[in-house]
Amino acid sequence: MTTPLLSVQQLERIFILGSVRIRAVHNINLDVLPGQLIVITGRSGSGKTTLLNLLAGLDRPTTGTIYFQGQNLSRFSEGGLTQLRRQYIGFVFQSFGLLPLLSAYENIELPLRIAEWTMRERNRRTQECLELVGLAGRASHRPYELSGGEQQRVAIARAIAHRPSLILADEPTGELDTTTGEAIFALLKEIVEQEDVAIIVATHDITMAKIATVSKELSDGTFIN
Repeated sequence: MTTPLLSVQQLERIFILGSVRIRAVHNINLDVLPGQLIVITGRSGSGKTTLLNLLAGLDRPTTGTIYFQGQNLSRFSEGGLTQLRRQYIGFVFQSFGLLPLLSAYENIELPLRIAEWTMRERNRRTQECLELVGLAGRASHRPYELSGGEQQRVAIARAIAHRPSLILADEPTGELDTTTGEAIFALLKEIVEQEDVAIIVATHDITMAKIATVSKELSDGTFIN
């Protein structure tokens, strides 16, 4: 039996706003295996972003446990969580998050520089990622010279560049038209298969669920399927 890359047990996050107690997420149980594409759907305010922040160690649960590669995240220091994210987790955002003055190549290469890869390793991996997302011919273009779909492809290439075990994608097609969004969904599925990485996608787009390995719907902070 395959050991889960990520295991979530009875996760709950409560926020206190004045006298109001808000259960942002609760009763969350989830196992994520290597090579899975897990899609979490739900309307705005259902708790998707809160859940992703917890899984990334950007926020800490009120109760419950998150294990990443068998290690309890609650026992990590802030520095330890930062290092874990740099090495093992990639992020894809709705707004792309590219640095506007850097080319597509430089945006992808940057995390590898931070991780102190050698120049030869950086060049080989960056070219490999550009080819994987179909942008080898656009390497020198800056974000403003690229379409929305192309910018998201660069963002995906950057997320996988350091060979993470897990990618967290928060509304990756939120700023794209339907056709472009479907192409990004297909690319994420291809990356799961080629890179043997687990991807968790939070989206309001229920069509994404059709190509998922596992599909979950979040409502009022908890899974309803």
